[in-house]
Amino acid sequence: MDYALKLSGEFNLRPHHAENIISLIDDGNTIPFIARYRKEQTGSCDDQVLREFSDRLKYLRNLEKRKEEITSSITEQGKMTEEIALALEKAETMTEAEDIYRPYKQKRKTRASVAIEKGFQGLADYILSQGEKDAPYEEAEKYINEEKGVLTKEEAVKGASDIIAETVSDDADLRKILRSRITDSGSLSCKLLEAENALTYDGYKDYSEQINKIPSHRILAVNRGEKEECLKVAVSIDVITFTDLIKAKYVKNNSESAKIVALACEDAFSRLIFPSLERETRSDLTDKANEQAIKMFEVNLRPLLLQPPLKGKTILGLDPAYRTGCKIAVISAEGNVLDTTVIYPTPPQNKIEEAKKVLLALIGKHNVDVISIGNGTASKESEIFVAELIKDCPRPVQYAVVNEAGASVYSASKLGAEEFPDFDVSLRSAVSIARRLQDPLAELIKIDVKSIGVGQYQHDMPENRLEEVLGGVVEDCVNSVGVDLNTASASLLSFVAGLNSGIAKNIVKYREEKPFESRDELLKVKKLGAKAFEQCAGFLRIHGKNVLDNTGVHPETYPAIEKLLSATGYTLTDVANGKLDGLTAKIESIGWAKVASDCGVGEPTLKDAVSELLKPGRDIREDLPAPVLRSDLMDLKDLKEGMELIGTVRNVIDFGVFVDIGVHQDGLVHISQISERFIRHPSEVLKVGDVVKVKVMGVDLIKKKISLTMKTADNPRGIEVKGAQAPRERKPQDKNRNFNQNKPQQRKERQLEGDDLVKALMKKFGR
Repeated sequence: MDYALKLSGEFNLRPHHAENIISLIDDGNTIPFIARYRKEQTGSCDDQVLREFSDRLKYLRNLEKRKEEITSSITEQGKMTEEIALALEKAETMTEAEDIYRPYKQKRKTRASVAIEKGFQGLADYILSQGEKDAPYEEAEKYINEEKGVLTKEEAVKGASDIIAETVSDDADLRKILRSRITDSGSLSCKLLEAENALTYDGYKDYSEQINKIPSHRILAVNRGEKEECLKVAVSIDVITFTDLIKAKYVKNNSESAKIVALACEDAFSRLIFPSLERETRSDLTDKANEQAIKMFEVNLRPLLLQPPLKGKTILGLDPAYRTGCKIAVISAEGNVLDTTVIYPTPPQNKIEEAKKVLLALIGKHNVDVISIGNGTASKESEIFVAELIKDCPRPVQYAVVNEAGASVYSASKLGAEEFPDFDVSLRSAVSIARRLQDPLAELIKIDVKSIGVGQYQHDMPENRLEEVLGGVVEDCVNSVGVDLNTASASLLSFVAGLNSGIAKNIVKYREEKPFESRDELLKVKKLGAKAFEQCAGFLRIHGKNVLDNTGVHPETYPAIEKLLSATGYTLTDVANGKLDGLTAKIESIGWAKVASDCGVGEPTLKDAVSELLKPGRDIREDLPAPVLRSDLMDLKDLKEGMELIGTVRNVIDFGVFVDIGVHQDGLVHISQISERFIRHPSEVLKVGDVVKVKVMGVDLIKKKISLTMKTADNPRGIEVKGAQAPRERKPQDKNRNFNQNKPQQRKERQLEGDDLVKALMKKFGR
């Protein structure tokens, strides 16, 4: 297979760019490095496209390997033909390849294999031929054999029918058509069973929906209900239509043999084909739903990790609890722990006044600016307590409720114990809650991404695939922001391209003796060789002698930058002092292409470098909307229909978004209430962290549910997002980035092909 040619078509890339990407991946380059520092070779593909490209390349290579294994097996059996070889060459999926191999695969004992052992293959061939002088039962008399236990001609015909049924079942072309038909016309149906948790799935008690229209979240809900033995799930089809389609191919006339073949076709479908295709269909639905759910994790995780840090603030972290009390940790602007304690403002102790005195003393002692409250158990009571506390506080203090998902996992982890060996587990959680507000990325990377709590059904996902995708998101985020080489934790350093946990620890050990003064010193770190240096150097920042070490400019480009500055009349001192106001104008007067050529780099690399020179040491997160801080709290009972509020998007799911409006309970904006124009998915216009204006549509105090709309009085069309970036436009090469996006069209084409085949067969055989 010409991988570059195929992938260039699927991803709308130039063939030489696809070839370069394959070569770069095969040479061991990391995705962040390729995306950032090899743009000329890739056509400026971003990290998401490159990861999808890499996934697809892996699939195609596995497919090619499987085809070779199948070819070898069939050849060894002496059954390889030009027709089989051509069919394998054209197979574009694992399923198609396995369908071709099906008749030649070593099977366990079946009714057909038993019939073949008894010598009925010849009779099966005779019956299938449905010849002019047709007499199947007379022919069957030749196969009566007492030694083999065949006593009657009816037994012989029955054995031959079993062989015919398996032959029909192993027909690769037929299975392909039937599989497509099930997808296009079948339905998924549910029945509610008597079980302990059955009421949870009451909405699915008489559920039925066409397979090609089921949204992913419903597939996952049905699967969970089935797993918990609350639902009985089945694929429903019109059996007569399917069996008629099979008969149209195999039944040639109205002879006696044709009647036997017709019955064998019905048996093949009900006993062999449909159970197999039903499993395949359910599996395909689950795979599709899993990929969509994992995609939503990816969509939500990226902006969550890239939330702007709250720099220069002293933060008090509060981990809420009832009986054991609320754990408190105060951290400095640098993230160092200044103080810890435990207070009991919540039931059953309710020591509110005592708790106020303790916190007011800590706030005064350490000049606390912000209180970070975890959103777990007792968070509502804690938030009410903090809101009242702020009213009595002599200095201006605000608070924010942060998602504490995974904090307990981190606090009980080996990493948490290494960081704070003398702290109680719950105190580590309080530190984590404070640091999540101070620098979300640096803190969240310490937690297993599955525990961060964005998306849906994370515990139902295939673990390896989920970790692979979300690990890639974390890696991309860490490298896009950059890491301070002299202050970053070993955990954060381990996500830098080209590094691992072992090398990260070696870096920390090296700088404990002497802080890094230049990127070149990385080569002195144990086990950090030239390849690792090439991959990681551009993503590590140093406030040292060379200002370029504090930018995203890669060391390999330093000579080009020196040429650029010399040609335009600037120096590295000007870069350090921010005196490059006329640099862009000078380059434009000469021409970007000419300057890039003179400096010996590509135009994309030059533009990236200039952007870094204009803002050395910048943090890309600074351009995003700051976290919403509050000083007062509303209760759920305070909400009235029609009330307009400002909130923050906390989670994006298939059917809407959840928005924090400062009432402890997040409200839901259904997809239909986001915009008047049609959108396929909420992620097209919203992401985690966006600040939005919403209006209350309804409040259910019993179920604690809030219904919101973005179609407010000031904004009747919806989609008003404050300070958020516009949805990312697809670049030219992004057009077909998702190689599955044309499936609906492909399904339609397959259905038309199937219809044409059926019509032709029926016409041929006079049906």
